[in-house]
This record gives sequence, C-alpha cells and structure tokens, in this order.
Amino acid sequence: MGIKVHALALIAGMATALVAPLGVAAQVNGGELFTVQQARGAPTVSLGGTVIPYKEVTLSAQVPGRVKYLSGIEGDRFEGGTLLVALDDTELLANRNSALAQLANAEAQMRAAGVQYNRELWSPQSKSSMGGMGVPNLFDQMFTRPMENFAGTRNQGVERRADLYSSGVQITQAQNSIMAAQSQIQAIDAKLRDARSMAPFDGVIMKKFVEVGDTMQPGQPLMVYADVEYLQIAVEVPARLRPGLSEGMMLQAQLDVGNQVVPIRVAQIFPMADAQRHTVKVKFDLPQGVSAPGMYAKVQVPDFTAPARNYPVIPSSAIRYNGSLPGVYVSKDGKTELRLIRVGEKLDGGYTSVLSGLSEGEQILRNPSVGVSSGWTSSSSGAR
Repeated sequence: MGIKVHALALIAGMATALVAPLGVAAQVNGGELFTVQQARGAPTVSLGGTVIPYKEVTLSAQVPGRVKYLSGIEGDRFEGGTLLVALDDTELLANRNSALAQLANAEAQMRAAGVQYNRELWSPQSKSSMGGMGVPNLFDQMFTRPMENFAGTRNQGVERRADLYSSGVQITQAQNSIMAAQSQIQAIDAKLRDARSMAPFDGVIMKKFVEVGDTMQPGQPLMVYADVEYLQIAVEVPARLRPGLSEGMMLQAQLDVGNQVVPIRVAQIFPMADAQRHTVKVKFDLPQGVSAPGMYAKVQVPDFTAPARNYPVIPSSAIRYNGSLPGVYVSKDGKTELRLIRVGEKLDGGYTSVLSGLSEGEQILRNPSVGVSSGWTSSSSGAR
C-alpha cells in the first residue's frame, strides 16, 4: 500500500496563526527572505486509493439471444430509462402468440362449461324423457320412474347432483386453463423485458463487452454503466486508523494528475474489516470535476496513535524542482545555495510542510527570481 507518514494538514485557522507572524526578514539579491519556523500537529498516514463512480452497475444478459441493438460506445451519456442493449426477441414473441391462442381456447371452454352447467341446472338429463308416444311417456313419468326410486333401483336426486358436480368440474378446469395461459403470458412478458436493458439512472457507458450480432447466454455481462457526476475515493484503511475517522469528517487528498490537493469528506465506513488484510474499506466524497474514475489518489488519514511531531513550514512559492527533486534556496552568510528537501503536505494559505532538509530559524528565498542560480547541496548538518 506504500504507507508514508506526513505532517497533518493544518486547518485554515491554525495555519494562519502559525505563518502570519512570519514576515520578510530582509531583501537579498534574488527575492525576499523567509524565516523557517515549526508547526506542530498530529502525524498523518498517506493511503493510496482509487477514484470510483458514486453508482456503478454491470448489465448482464438474462435470456439467451443475439444482440440486435447497442445504444453507443464508452463515454456516451444517457438519461435514465433509455434503451441501452436489446436482444433478439422473435422466438419470445412467437411463444407469446401461442400462449394467447391457448388463452382463447381456455376461455371458449369456460363459456361452454357454463352453458352445460345451466342446462343441467334447469333441464336435468336425469329427468329427460326417453321418447315414445304421448301416453307411454306420460305413464313412464308418473309410474315407472317413481317405482324405480321406491324399489331402490334408481335415485334420480343422486344422478342430478352428480351431473351438476360434473358440470361444475368442467368450469373449474376451464378456469385453471385460463389461469395457466395467463401465467405463461406473464412469464413471457418478463423475458421480453429482460431482453431489453434500460439505463437505471443518468450516467455514462464505462465499458461494453458486446457488439451487435454477438450471441449471448444468461449471465454474460453486456456493459458497465455508471454515474460519473459524483465521484468517490475507495481506500483500504488499516484497522488501527479506523477509530480516528467518522462520517462527515473533512480530510485532504492528493490527486495523481497534477499533484492537486483537494478537500474530501468521509462518506461511508464499512462496518466489517477484511479478515485477511485487517483493513476497513472507507469511501470519501470528492468535489465535482476534479478527477476521473480509475485515477489514483492519496488520502491523508490522521494517526492519533503516533506522538505529535514538529515540522517546518515554508511558502509553496519557495520550492523549485529540478526534474522531480524539490529544493529551496537557503541564504547563509550572504550567499544562496539550492538545497534538496523532502516536502510533506500542501497546507491552506499557500504553505507546504517540510519533512527533512530544513531546520527552524534558517532563511530561504520566498519567491526566487529567474536569475538565481546555485548548485544542489545536501541538507546541512543542522537540517532535520
């Protein structure tokens, strides 16, 4: 993780109180002199993290099919509800038409069963005549059938209830067929929705994995979609530093591009530590428009378990770079020498802390002019 201890970033009020009294000691050839003094504060630990989107989703295929529509490429922005990817749904539409036909047949059976039930209710088949001349049929209705009931060879009431029950069963079966067909249509409609991936919110395509014509199977990723308007830094914080953080706490972060120092806010502290790495994941809110997803950033986390230390503070304008090596012009005995230093954090008010290379009381050029020149020197015997 490359943990590196720096001086704690001074808040605006504290930095002003420390550096305001430090005036210009004198004028020399090349610029104004600044007297180095000490600033006291709790040390911090520099932790590396990655800039991530506030919201990010991976859209995956839910049904098999061929990609027939792709909305765009990486970097394209869309509003929520926009169609991003569509799979071929020809087979699903055919299955839906078949289910609609089954539903129509079930409804026809339902109507037929209802007609049969009403017929049995008002004109029972068990009481229908068996045909014949008028007098024999009348004799059969008045004498033969009552004698069958009396003799126990036939029970017309039981027969009628059985016929009514049979007609009711046909109605129930027709109702179940209708329900089954409707359920099948609902399942197909759900697959049709799954064949179309919509933007869940306003965002940008971060990465796409498919092209038009690709054949997909359920579970295969289609694209990564994210909201990049708001960004965060995800950092794995050692467990010993976790007590020094709280949600809403303001810290500082140094971005990888341009070494820009920006304020950040603790947005979320995960409740559980990693069992193997013994770290806690913490997310920090970034100001808008200062970085991009995937960038590297260093977060200055306070370490309250370490003793407070004193560090020199100098104006940022005094630092000059030879390649990547920072240095300052130190005035000594009327001469200036360019001394190599190790810089710490950028503080409010245009000041920077120094970890090594300078001592309290030394004088440096606040803003060296272009004409100042000197060779590099290592830190003096009094430098820390």
